[in-house]
Amino acid sequence: MSATLSEREFAIDVVRRLREAGHEALWAGGCVRDELLGLVPQDYDVATSALPEQVQRLFRRTVAVGMSFGVIEVLGPRTATGVLKVQVATFRSDVAYSDGRRPDAVVFASAREDALRRDFTINGMFFDPLENRLIDYVGGQDDLRARLLRAIGDPARRFEEDKLRMLRAVRLAARFDLEIEPATAASIRTLAPRITVVSAERIAEELRKLLVDPHRARGMRLFMDLGLAQPVLPELVPMRGLPQGLPRPDAPALPPPGLPGPPAANDTPDLWEHVLRVLDNLGPAPSFPLAMAALLHDVGKPRTVGRTPDRYTFYNHEHVGRRMAGEICERLKLSSEEQKRIEWLVEKHQILSDARQMRPSKLKTLLSHPGIHELLTLHRADAVASGRSTDSVEYCQQLLRQWTKDDLNPPPLLTGEDLIQAGYKPGPLFKKLLDAVREAQLDGTIRTKEEAWAWTHRLLAEWGEPKPPP
Repeated sequence: MSATLSEREFAIDVVRRLREAGHEALWAGGCVRDELLGLVPQDYDVATSALPEQVQRLFRRTVAVGMSFGVIEVLGPRTATGVLKVQVATFRSDVAYSDGRRPDAVVFASAREDALRRDFTINGMFFDPLENRLIDYVGGQDDLRARLLRAIGDPARRFEEDKLRMLRAVRLAARFDLEIEPATAASIRTLAPRITVVSAERIAEELRKLLVDPHRARGMRLFMDLGLAQPVLPELVPMRGLPQGLPRPDAPALPPPGLPGPPAANDTPDLWEHVLRVLDNLGPAPSFPLAMAALLHDVGKPRTVGRTPDRYTFYNHEHVGRRMAGEICERLKLSSEEQKRIEWLVEKHQILSDARQMRPSKLKTLLSHPGIHELLTLHRADAVASGRSTDSVEYCQQLLRQWTKDDLNPPPLLTGEDLIQAGYKPGPLFKKLLDAVREAQLDGTIRTKEEAWAWTHRLLAEWGEPKPPP
């Protein structure tokens, strides 16, 4: 839920009530960073000296979302966009992170100690909304001005505490167009192989946020350059150096499938650069399945690469890519709905090139798919990144404007129930008949139920199959 003036006022009111009760209370973290950048915060967090039990007594409606970590969610009035919420956390200092994912215990502490246990300086600032005063113990304001992302204190210790912070560094640097401070970047490169201790769900959530961000291409470049691709998505690594386009006369031999290719010509992007261009061409707000499919649309190429004298070949890479994309989705524990859409987009990403030559039945089936608009976006992004025509996209969009829903997906002339009532038994022939009749209907060869039955009898005769007894 995007922040509104009402949410901001509610967050100010929460601070005011805590202060009136004798507690220290400040805005903390991302909302402070966003306001300094002139952005509207997605939500407001409050850090306070009040203990969780004191917060619960002070506010009528609360939810203990992280009682052991001192986090209480305070609920406000209902608005047109939902119930206002502010998370209130007691100042704390984390004792240890023995599993590299979460603190073993916390000790309630001062505001300064609370700032020093946070991840990055730009997230470690406080703001007093009652006195309009910034409290910055970690140099976050200076780093924002310098466009730097810097870990608080020893970067190795920050990343040892929670390995997911390495992915978060990539996402924040991309989102806010920051350079990662050298010592912070060096620690990520060193510790990147250990990110696998983090759950697949948490990794997927960071990737989800990164890939739908307008700066997703820069984020994925950092993801690769800092060594995070190898442990998280190793299938991407062989894309680096794999040539695209026409081979140079002096091009070296191709490596075995799955290994990085020879360097591409200086004026020709390798496959990884092509993928980054496709990501960049998706527009400001793609869905996560579309962005993930764009990232993986050519993932099968390193395993299918070949070479003729005049070009590189990647036969069946879309089918190999679909299987690999499915394996990646399962590893990241994405939902079955997300996985199906990503697999479909990867497999079909270049099929629209033949749209003008397709039979109406095939094209109508494609254009009536619920993911067709994402496929059109992916195909256009791929074509633009490759310097190819987008004519097929315009053609399909024109058909979508011309054809009605019933043109694309009319009620079937024959159903399984019709065949059963006529004496057919479900089985391979049953499905074969229904598919053939449906194809003829979409092609416009048959238009009525009577014509559908005549078509069925004709097919049975051609296939040498008897009609069922009356």
